[in-house]
Amino acid sequence: MNVAKNYIDDFLHLFFPHVCIGCGSDVLNNKDILCARCIDALPITGFISSANNPVEKIFIGRINVQHAGSAFYFTKDSVIQQAIIQLKYKGNQPAGIFLGKLLGHQLTQSERFDDADVIIPVPLNDKKFYKRGYNQAEVIAKGIASVWQRPVINNAVERILFTETQTHKNRIDRWETMEGMFTVTRPDAVAGKHILLVDDVITTGATLEACGQAILKIPDIKLSVATLAYTI
Repeated sequence: MNVAKNYIDDFLHLFFPHVCIGCGSDVLNNKDILCARCIDALPITGFISSANNPVEKIFIGRINVQHAGSAFYFTKDSVIQQAIIQLKYKGNQPAGIFLGKLLGHQLTQSERFDDADVIIPVPLNDKKFYKRGYNQAEVIAKGIASVWQRPVINNAVERILFTETQTHKNRIDRWETMEGMFTVTRPDAVAGKHILLVDDVITTGATLEACGQAILKIPDIKLSVATLAYTI
C-alpha cells in the first residue's frame, strides 16, 4: 500500500511539483512552504522574547502596549519577503498559515505574552478584501492559533474607510491617513480582555497604532502586538 502511495505521490509531483518558495528546491515536506535550509536562513529578530525591543519602542508615547515584537527581519529580496509576497499577492494562504505557525512557536517559547486572551488580526478594508479574497493578517492569526492556543476574533474590529497604499509614506503621513480608520463593532467580545493584535509587517507602526487606539477605547482592555516581520 505504501509503495503504491509513493508511486502516486511521485507521479503527481512530476506534473504538480511542490517546491520551496524561497529557493525552488523540491526537497521539503508536503505541508511546508519552505525547505529546511530556507527555514534555517530566516532572520529571527529575538524580539518576541525581549523587552524594550525596537517594535515596542515604536509605540512609546503613542499608545499603551503591554508587549510587542516581530518574529523576523524584513529585507529586500529575502526569503521572508518572498513568502509574504506569496501570501499577499499570489493567493498562497498556506504560506500564511506556515509563517503564522513559526510566529506561534516563538510566542509559546516566550512568557511575555502568556496572559493574552484572544488574537485579533488587523482588518482589511472591504475593497482590498474582495479583491484578495481573504485578509492575510487573519490567515497568519489562524496559523498562530494552531500552535498557540488562543481564539481568533475576526469581526470585533472593522476598517471603515478605504486607504491608499502606505508603502512610500513617512510615519506622520501614514498616521494622518490612518487616523479614525478603525472602529470596534463588538465591544462585548473584547471588553476586559488582553488582546494580541496581529499583522504581517510593521514599518512605522501607523496602522497598528490606529487600530490599537480604537481597541483601547473599550474599558478594561490590555493590548499587545505581534507581527511576522519588522522592516529594517
